[in-house]
Amino acid sequence: MATTIKVQAHGAASVQAAESAISQAFGLCHQMESACTRFDPSSPLMRANAAGEGWVSVPRLCYDTLVDAESAHRATRGRFDPRVLGDLVGLGYDSSFVDARKTGVLRARPAFAGPWQPGFRGWSTQVRIGAHPVDLGGIGKGLAVRWASSIISKTVGDFLMEAGGDCYCAGSAPDSGPWMIGVENPFGGASPVAVLGLRDRAVATSSTRVRRWAAVGGEAHHLIDPHDGRPGGKGLVSVTVVGRDPARAEVWSKVAFLEGRDGIEHLVNRKGLAAAWIDAEGRVSISRAMQRYVAWRPL
Repeated sequence: MATTIKVQAHGAASVQAAESAISQAFGLCHQMESACTRFDPSSPLMRANAAGEGWVSVPRLCYDTLVDAESAHRATRGRFDPRVLGDLVGLGYDSSFVDARKTGVLRARPAFAGPWQPGFRGWSTQVRIGAHPVDLGGIGKGLAVRWASSIISKTVGDFLMEAGGDCYCAGSAPDSGPWMIGVENPFGGASPVAVLGLRDRAVATSSTRVRRWAAVGGEAHHLIDPHDGRPGGKGLVSVTVVGRDPARAEVWSKVAFLEGRDGIEHLVNRKGLAAAWIDAEGRVSISRAMQRYVAWRPL
Protein backbone atom coordinates (compact mmCIF):
# COMPACT_ATOMS: atom_id res chain seq x y z
CA MET A 1 0.00 0.00 0.00
CA ALA A 2 3.10 2.22 -0.27
CA THR A 3 2.75 3.41 3.29
CA THR A 4 3.82 2.73 6.87
CA ILE A 5 1.21 1.25 9.21
CA LYS A 6 1.39 2.04 12.91
CA VAL A 7 -0.62 0.92 15.94
CA GLN A 8 -0.52 2.51 19.38
CA ALA A 9 -2.43 0.56 22.05
CA HIS A 10 -2.79 0.70 25.81
CA GLY A 11 -4.77 -0.79 28.65
CA ALA A 12 -4.97 -4.35 27.35
CA ALA A 13 -5.43 -7.06 29.96
CA SER A 14 -2.63 -9.07 28.36
CA VAL A 15 0.33 -7.60 26.50
CA GLN A 16 0.92 -10.94 24.80
CA ALA A 17 -2.68 -11.10 23.55
CA ALA A 18 -2.49 -7.51 22.31
CA GLU A 19 0.75 -8.19 20.44
CA SER A 20 -0.79 -11.29 18.87
CA ALA A 21 -3.86 -9.32 17.70
CA ILE A 22 -1.73 -6.54 16.25
CA SER A 23 0.45 -9.09 14.47
CA GLN A 24 -2.68 -10.64 12.91
CA ALA A 25 -3.83 -7.17 11.85
CA PHE A 26 -0.50 -6.46 10.15
CA GLY A 27 -0.75 -9.84 8.44
CA LEU A 28 -4.13 -8.88 7.01
CA CYS A 29 -2.66 -5.63 5.68
CA HIS A 30 0.11 -7.56 3.91
CA GLN A 31 -2.50 -9.89 2.39
CA MET A 32 -4.52 -6.89 1.20
CA GLU A 33 -1.48 -5.40 -0.47
CA SER A 34 -0.63 -8.66 -2.24
CA ALA A 35 -4.21 -9.21 -3.41
CA CYS A 36 -5.14 -5.68 -4.47
CA THR A 37 -1.96 -3.98 -5.65
CA ARG A 38 -1.89 -2.63 -9.19
CA PHE A 39 1.91 -2.49 -9.23
CA ASP A 40 2.31 -6.27 -9.64
CA PRO A 41 0.92 -7.56 -12.95
CA SER A 42 0.50 -11.03 -11.42
CA SER A 43 -1.63 -9.84 -8.47
CA PRO A 44 -5.22 -11.11 -8.30
CA LEU A 45 -6.55 -7.61 -9.01
CA MET A 46 -4.41 -7.19 -12.11
CA ARG A 47 -5.34 -10.66 -13.37
CA ALA A 48 -8.99 -9.66 -13.05
CA ASN A 49 -8.29 -6.36 -14.78
CA ALA A 50 -6.56 -8.17 -17.64
CA ALA A 51 -9.55 -10.48 -18.08
CA GLY A 52 -11.91 -7.55 -18.64
CA GLU A 53 -15.32 -9.07 -19.34
CA GLY A 54 -14.13 -12.56 -18.40
CA TRP A 55 -14.68 -14.21 -15.04
CA VAL A 56 -11.65 -14.67 -12.74
CA SER A 57 -11.37 -16.29 -9.30
CA VAL A 58 -9.70 -14.01 -6.76
CA PRO A 59 -8.92 -14.34 -3.04
CA ARG A 60 -11.68 -13.43 -0.62
CA LEU A 61 -9.98 -10.16 0.41
CA CYS A 62 -9.79 -8.98 -3.20
CA TYR A 63 -13.37 -10.10 -3.83
CA ASP A 64 -14.71 -8.27 -0.75
CA THR A 65 -12.75 -5.13 -1.66
CA LEU A 66 -14.26 -5.06 -5.14
CA VAL A 67 -17.75 -5.61 -3.70
CA ASP A 68 -17.24 -2.70 -1.30
CA ALA A 69 -15.88 -0.52 -4.11
CA GLU A 70 -18.99 -1.20 -6.19
CA SER A 71 -21.17 -0.35 -3.19
CA ALA A 72 -19.31 2.95 -2.74
CA HIS A 73 -19.71 3.67 -6.45
CA ARG A 74 -23.49 3.33 -6.11
CA ALA A 75 -23.66 5.25 -2.82
CA THR A 76 -21.87 8.24 -4.35
CA ARG A 77 -23.84 8.04 -7.62
CA GLY A 78 -20.67 7.37 -9.54
CA ARG A 79 -18.50 10.15 -8.15
CA PHE A 80 -16.34 7.47 -6.61
CA ASP A 81 -15.33 5.38 -9.60
CA PRO A 82 -12.31 3.05 -9.51
CA ARG A 83 -12.21 2.76 -13.33
CA VAL A 84 -9.36 5.30 -13.49
CA LEU A 85 -6.38 2.95 -13.71
CA GLY A 86 -5.91 3.69 -17.42
CA ASP A 87 -5.92 7.42 -16.67
CA LEU A 88 -3.31 7.04 -13.93
CA VAL A 89 -1.06 4.99 -16.19
CA GLY A 90 -1.49 7.50 -19.00
CA LEU A 91 -0.39 10.26 -16.65
CA GLY A 92 2.76 8.30 -15.79
CA TYR A 93 1.68 6.85 -12.45
CA ASP A 94 2.40 3.30 -13.57
CA SER A 95 4.69 2.03 -10.82
CA SER A 96 5.60 2.79 -7.22
CA PHE A 97 5.47 6.56 -6.87
CA VAL A 98 8.85 6.74 -5.17
CA ASP A 99 10.63 4.90 -8.00
CA ALA A 100 8.78 6.02 -11.10
CA ARG A 101 9.76 8.84 -13.42
CA LYS A 102 6.57 10.51 -14.47
CA THR A 103 6.48 11.07 -18.22
CA GLY A 104 2.75 10.91 -18.88
CA VAL A 105 0.50 13.21 -20.85
CA LEU A 106 -2.29 15.35 -19.40
CA ARG A 107 -5.34 14.88 -21.60
CA ALA A 108 -9.10 14.52 -21.22
CA ARG A 109 -11.14 11.51 -22.34
CA PRO A 110 -14.87 11.01 -22.89
CA ALA A 111 -16.98 10.19 -19.85
CA PHE A 112 -17.66 6.52 -19.15
CA ALA A 113 -20.78 5.22 -20.86
CA GLY A 114 -22.88 4.38 -17.83
CA PRO A 115 -22.15 3.28 -14.26
CA TRP A 116 -19.61 0.66 -13.30
CA GLN A 117 -21.39 -2.71 -13.22
CA PRO A 118 -18.93 -5.46 -12.30
CA GLY A 119 -20.05 -9.05 -11.87
CA PHE A 120 -19.78 -11.10 -8.67
CA ARG A 121 -20.18 -14.80 -7.92
CA GLY A 122 -19.96 -15.08 -4.16
CA TRP A 123 -19.89 -18.86 -3.92
CA SER A 124 -16.70 -19.06 -6.01
CA THR A 125 -15.30 -15.54 -5.35
CA GLN A 126 -15.24 -14.94 -9.07
CA VAL A 127 -15.34 -11.39 -10.41
CA ARG A 128 -15.84 -9.73 -13.76
CA ILE A 129 -14.29 -6.24 -13.78
CA GLY A 130 -15.59 -5.01 -17.12
CA ALA A 131 -14.00 -3.14 -20.00
CA HIS A 132 -12.09 -0.58 -17.91
CA PRO A 133 -9.40 -1.66 -15.39
CA VAL A 134 -9.80 -0.49 -11.81
CA ASP A 135 -7.51 0.90 -9.12
CA LEU A 136 -8.28 0.00 -5.50
CA GLY A 137 -5.51 2.00 -3.83
CA GLY A 138 -7.48 4.44 -1.68
CA ILE A 139 -10.47 2.31 -0.74
CA GLY A 140 -8.18 -0.70 -0.28
CA LYS A 141 -6.22 1.18 2.34
CA GLY A 142 -9.40 2.27 4.09
CA LEU A 143 -10.72 -1.29 4.11
CA ALA A 144 -7.41 -2.59 5.44
CA VAL A 145 -7.74 -0.17 8.37
CA ARG A 146 -11.38 -1.22 8.87
CA TRP A 147 -10.70 -4.95 8.90
CA ALA A 148 -7.40 -4.76 10.79
CA SER A 149 -8.99 -2.54 13.46
CA SER A 150 -11.77 -5.09 13.83
CA ILE A 151 -9.17 -7.76 14.62
CA ILE A 152 -7.43 -5.59 17.20
CA SER A 153 -10.69 -4.48 18.85
CA LYS A 154 -11.47 -8.06 19.88
CA THR A 155 -8.55 -7.87 22.31
CA VAL A 156 -7.78 -4.18 22.84
CA GLY A 157 -10.37 -1.50 23.52
CA ASP A 158 -8.15 1.58 23.28
CA PHE A 159 -5.86 1.95 20.28
CA LEU A 160 -4.96 4.15 17.36
CA MET A 161 -4.25 2.62 13.95
CA GLU A 162 -2.72 4.82 11.27
CA ALA A 163 -1.92 4.01 7.64
CA GLY A 164 -0.62 6.83 5.50
CA GLY A 165 -2.97 9.46 6.91
CA ASP A 166 -5.98 7.17 7.31
CA CYS A 167 -6.68 6.47 10.99
CA TYR A 168 -9.05 4.65 13.26
CA CYS A 169 -9.24 5.96 16.82
CA ALA A 170 -10.71 3.34 19.17
CA GLY A 171 -11.71 4.24 22.70
CA SER A 172 -9.55 6.75 24.55
CA ALA A 173 -5.97 7.96 24.41
CA PRO A 174 -3.56 7.05 27.24
CA ASP A 175 -4.56 10.25 29.13
CA SER A 176 -8.22 9.06 29.07
CA GLY A 177 -9.14 11.85 26.70
CA PRO A 178 -9.88 11.59 22.99
CA TRP A 179 -7.14 10.73 20.52
CA MET A 180 -5.64 13.97 19.21
CA ILE A 181 -5.15 13.87 15.43
CA GLY A 182 -3.41 16.70 13.64
CA VAL A 183 -4.67 17.87 10.26
CA GLU A 184 -1.46 18.22 8.29
CA ASN A 185 -0.54 21.43 6.54
CA PRO A 186 -0.21 20.34 2.88
CA PHE A 187 2.17 23.23 2.24
CA GLY A 188 4.66 21.81 4.76
CA GLY A 189 5.84 22.71 8.22
CA ALA A 190 5.66 20.93 11.56
CA SER A 191 2.47 22.61 12.83
CA PRO A 192 -0.96 21.23 11.91
CA VAL A 193 -3.71 23.50 10.63
CA ALA A 194 -6.09 22.00 13.20
CA VAL A 195 -6.24 19.21 15.79
CA LEU A 196 -9.20 16.85 16.02
CA GLY A 197 -10.29 15.03 19.19
CA LEU A 198 -11.70 11.62 18.26
CA ARG A 199 -13.15 8.58 20.01
CA ASP A 200 -14.37 5.55 18.04
CA ARG A 201 -14.05 7.46 14.81
CA ALA A 202 -12.10 7.16 11.59
CA VAL A 203 -10.38 10.00 9.78
CA ALA A 204 -9.09 10.04 6.20
CA THR A 205 -7.35 12.66 4.10
CA SER A 206 -7.16 13.08 0.33
CA SER A 207 -4.27 15.37 -0.53
CA THR A 208 -1.99 16.28 -3.42
CA ARG A 209 0.94 17.03 -1.10
CA VAL A 210 2.95 13.90 -1.98
CA ARG A 211 1.60 12.32 -5.15
CA ARG A 212 1.94 15.10 -7.66
CA TRP A 213 4.29 15.44 -10.61
CA ALA A 214 4.91 17.26 -13.86
CA ALA A 215 3.27 15.71 -16.92
CA VAL A 216 3.27 16.82 -20.51
CA GLY A 217 0.65 19.55 -20.61
CA GLY A 218 0.70 20.54 -16.94
CA GLU A 219 0.94 19.39 -13.35
CA ALA A 220 -0.69 16.06 -12.48
CA HIS A 221 -1.78 14.30 -9.31
CA HIS A 222 -3.41 10.98 -8.43
CA LEU A 223 -6.94 12.17 -7.53
CA ILE A 224 -8.64 11.60 -10.87
CA ASP A 225 -12.06 12.91 -11.83
CA PRO A 226 -13.78 9.87 -13.38
CA HIS A 227 -15.86 12.11 -15.61
CA ASP A 228 -12.96 13.17 -17.85
CA GLY A 229 -9.90 11.26 -16.62
CA ARG A 230 -8.03 14.38 -15.55
CA PRO A 231 -6.75 15.34 -12.08
CA GLY A 232 -9.68 16.92 -10.25
CA GLY A 233 -10.33 19.12 -7.25
CA LYS A 234 -9.71 22.51 -8.82
CA GLY A 235 -8.56 25.02 -6.23
CA LEU A 236 -8.09 22.43 -3.43
CA VAL A 237 -4.98 20.78 -2.04
CA SER A 238 -6.37 18.71 0.86
CA VAL A 239 -9.65 17.36 2.27
CA THR A 240 -10.05 15.54 5.59
CA VAL A 241 -13.22 13.65 6.55
CA VAL A 242 -14.22 12.10 9.89
CA GLY A 243 -16.70 9.24 10.05
CA ARG A 244 -17.52 5.95 11.72
CA ASP A 245 -15.82 3.80 9.07
CA PRO A 246 -12.29 4.18 7.62
CA ALA A 247 -13.22 3.06 4.11
CA ARG A 248 -16.23 5.36 3.86
CA ALA A 249 -14.23 8.28 5.26
CA GLU A 250 -11.61 7.57 2.57
CA VAL A 251 -14.24 7.46 -0.19
CA TRP A 252 -15.96 10.66 0.88
CA SER A 253 -12.70 12.56 1.32
CA LYS A 254 -11.95 11.83 -2.34
CA VAL A 255 -15.48 12.61 -3.54
CA ALA A 256 -15.43 15.89 -1.62
CA PHE A 257 -12.01 16.75 -3.05
CA LEU A 258 -13.27 16.23 -6.60
CA GLU A 259 -15.97 18.86 -6.02
CA GLY A 260 -13.23 21.48 -6.05
CA ARG A 261 -13.11 24.69 -4.10
CA ASP A 262 -16.35 26.02 -5.59
CA GLY A 263 -18.48 22.96 -4.85
CA ILE A 264 -17.14 21.31 -1.71
CA GLU A 265 -18.97 23.38 0.92
CA HIS A 266 -22.36 22.68 -0.62
CA LEU A 267 -21.64 18.94 -0.85
CA VAL A 268 -20.32 18.39 2.67
CA ASN A 269 -23.06 20.39 4.35
CA ARG A 270 -25.77 18.76 2.21
CA LYS A 271 -24.42 15.31 3.09
CA GLY A 272 -23.71 16.20 6.72
CA LEU A 273 -20.05 15.27 6.32
CA ALA A 274 -17.55 16.19 9.01
CA ALA A 275 -14.93 17.71 6.75
CA ALA A 276 -12.03 20.16 6.73
CA TRP A 277 -10.46 21.42 3.53
CA ILE A 278 -7.54 23.59 2.49
CA ASP A 279 -7.53 25.52 -0.74
CA ALA A 280 -4.65 26.52 -3.00
CA GLU A 281 -4.28 29.84 -1.16
CA GLY A 282 -3.88 28.08 2.18
CA ARG A 283 -7.31 28.93 3.55
CA VAL A 284 -8.75 26.35 5.98
CA SER A 285 -12.49 25.70 6.07
CA ILE A 286 -14.50 23.53 8.47
CA SER A 287 -17.95 22.05 7.81
CA ARG A 288 -20.75 22.38 10.34
CA ALA A 289 -20.53 18.67 11.24
CA MET A 290 -16.76 18.87 11.80
CA GLN A 291 -17.01 21.61 14.43
CA ARG A 292 -17.71 19.13 17.24
CA TYR A 293 -14.40 17.35 16.64
CA VAL A 294 -12.12 20.38 16.48
CA ALA A 295 -10.01 20.51 19.64
CA TRP A 296 -7.64 23.25 18.48
CA ARG A 297 -7.21 25.74 15.67
CA PRO A 298 -4.62 28.53 15.45
CA LEU A 299 -5.87 32.00 16.24
